[in-house]
Amino acid sequence: MSDLRTTLQAGLQSLQLALDARQVDLLLEYLGLLQKWNKVYNLTAVRDPAEMMTHHLLDSLAAITPLISQVGDQPVKLLDVGSGGGLPGVVIAIACPQISVTCVDTVAKKAAFIQQAAATLKLPNLRGLHARVESLNALSGQGYDVVCSRAFASLVDFTNWSTSALNEGGIWMAMKGKHPADELATLASEACAVDVFHVEQLRVPGLDAERCIVWMRPGPAAVA
Repeated sequence: MSDLRTTLQAGLQSLQLALDARQVDLLLEYLGLLQKWNKVYNLTAVRDPAEMMTHHLLDSLAAITPLISQVGDQPVKLLDVGSGGGLPGVVIAIACPQISVTCVDTVAKKAAFIQQAAATLKLPNLRGLHARVESLNALSGQGYDVVCSRAFASLVDFTNWSTSALNEGGIWMAMKGKHPADELATLASEACAVDVFHVEQLRVPGLDAERCIVWMRPGPAAVA
């Protein structure tokens, strides 16, 4: 665990994220929960703790500064779609206590894991929801200011499925690997009234792989 703590702290320094000691402890405790429950629930294909640290925790933490730059420090509601084991949702809930995070998944045991994590880690701003994202509707009070996903689906499917869950003025945050040029082209050709206003490259400490965030909002199809 000391090696994982060292890797995490070095990663936080590299990302220039100022988390306190409790938040660091919570991230490590979450990693332990992920390992424990993964044996039964198959939450992630990554099994090695060191690999989980870089490929999951640091990968998710790399999105924190870009997220804050979009929403500021005010309280917002965020929906993590197809959350699985809670990535990046649980990490966001730990790093950003002002953000209310709901992790939605169609698999009941994955939503149950999030609920367990929220209870064990004592995170009042985190909850798991067993539902299809298409069933959530801002007009019925189930709306979110940010709807995010991490390696979940194509941009077209992601935005189509979650449109009704987006509050007025809300934005989409799609975490991707390589720059998704083909998906962006398809999104534009679909004329599905989605405005891609920024594609942001990420650098994940200890991970030699391309990562980016595609930021979108409802509007005329256009790529900036």
